Amino acid sequence: MIRFLTPIAAIALAAAAVVLCARASWWWLFAALPLLFLAVVGVADLAQTRHSILRNYPILGHLRFTLEALRPEMQQYFIERNTDGRPFDRDARSLIYERAKGDNQEKAFGTELDVYQVGQEFLAHSMAPVSPPDDPHTVTVGGPQCSKPYEMALLNVSAMSFGSLSANAIMALNTGARLGGFAHDTGEGGLSEYHLRPGGDLVWEIGSGYFGCRSSDGRFDLAQFRDKAANPQVKCVSIKLSQGAKPGIGGVMPAAKMTPEIAAARGVPAYHKCVSPPGHSAFTGPCGLMEFVAKLREETGGKPVGFKLCLGRPTDFLSLCKAMIATGIKPDFIIVDGSEGGTGAAPLEFEDHMGMPLTDGLIIVNQSLIGCELRDGIKIAASGKVASGADIVKRLIQGADYTNAARAMMMAVGCIQAQRCHTNTCPVGVATQDPKRSRALVVEDKARRVFRFQRETVASANALIAAMGLTSPDQLHNNLLVRRTDDQTLRRFDEIHHHLEPGQLLAEPPQWWKRYWENSSADQFS
Repeated sequence: MIRFLTPIAAIALAAAAVVLCARASWWWLFAALPLLFLAVVGVADLAQTRHSILRNYPILGHLRFTLEALRPEMQQYFIERNTDGRPFDRDARSLIYERAKGDNQEKAFGTELDVYQVGQEFLAHSMAPVSPPDDPHTVTVGGPQCSKPYEMALLNVSAMSFGSLSANAIMALNTGARLGGFAHDTGEGGLSEYHLRPGGDLVWEIGSGYFGCRSSDGRFDLAQFRDKAANPQVKCVSIKLSQGAKPGIGGVMPAAKMTPEIAAARGVPAYHKCVSPPGHSAFTGPCGLMEFVAKLREETGGKPVGFKLCLGRPTDFLSLCKAMIATGIKPDFIIVDGSEGGTGAAPLEFEDHMGMPLTDGLIIVNQSLIGCELRDGIKIAASGKVASGADIVKRLIQGADYTNAARAMMMAVGCIQAQRCHTNTCPVGVATQDPKRSRALVVEDKARRVFRFQRETVASANALIAAMGLTSPDQLHNNLLVRRTDDQTLRRFDEIHHHLEPGQLLAEPPQWWKRYWENSSADQFS
């Protein structure tokens, strides 16, 4: 009987207001209409069968849904501290916004981090620091089998497709890349006109869906690839094996964002959820991947070709190393993505429980190549929550040659971490295909922000390297990054991880590596 009280009260009050409106004053109509509306809502709540809470608590039950909808904003703006937000805390977000806008980046009164917390890391500075270089450092991507090497910046735009991001966001990122002289990864959604129109350098990513070079039955089309790879803006080609936020499944494009324009570019039906196959059909096994790399490099006329992966089993990557040795074919670069990386849409279980974090994956990939004497000529990129100069330096110490950032670049464009990328309702027009929302993003203004963020972040990395007494990122060593492993112990990274000497895996693998090495094969993955 209690559950009927709220709608009964609303009906009674509405009736009283109607009577007063008729007998006393028409001003009572302003009270009668809202009360009548509540009465209708209450009756509807009692009659519906979908929500138990509304059947038991008509009208009042809506308060629960309202608070649930407001919870993310309340958490972000009123509850979380500067250093404990996820995926990016407020300090990280503020730093990105300030650098993108060209505002003051300094902070007063000292660190808010608990420097004695287990797991805390710090860079080892020198008592003989040097001045940072005038010009930013670049990395030459392209091994002996590549005839058109590319000078890669220390920080670049990571893979984000047109479709996941709006046309204006893509154009702002690529314009920023052109202004700053750094690279822009297309994501697996193909080469769109919005990637090409601004004129910035591109890394064309090819996933298992082969968007942009796809036949009618969804297979790789060599002729389409050859034609598009000849574009002078395409500087490198990246084969996507897996993505950190969802390794083991293909890319996901929600139906709401699959507009006719995107569908035409990808060769799929409009307004249907698009999921790429989990694996590639153009090659099979480790040796097949190496042969595919060589084939694409030949068809591009010698441009750098590599692949992107999130590490799962060390055995699988050692299989790739054995395939490089067996075929004599080496990729020009390898992009290591961490499980902490971002995505526009993925199942929660894959985001939270699948794949290796970037630190561990990066170290294993780097050490595997060293142990097989394959490191020379192969550049390693680190991708996953790179947002500051310190992030860049740490990844370089752990084995990377350069870094890529996706969500940090989105924030430079205006992302506020609303985490609605999969709903097509991005409030700032970055991750949406709704023209009413994306029009809010002004390309010219946001492109300058992308340019400034990349420039200032790389300058910060160079300043940190100079404070360590070094003149080049090439001089960084894993003994310069220190981690607190318990309340009383500090250990350098070269003391924590399993480091190898050049060729050690080929001669006598250490015990930790031996089991993985013996179970790996150039012919198949584990």
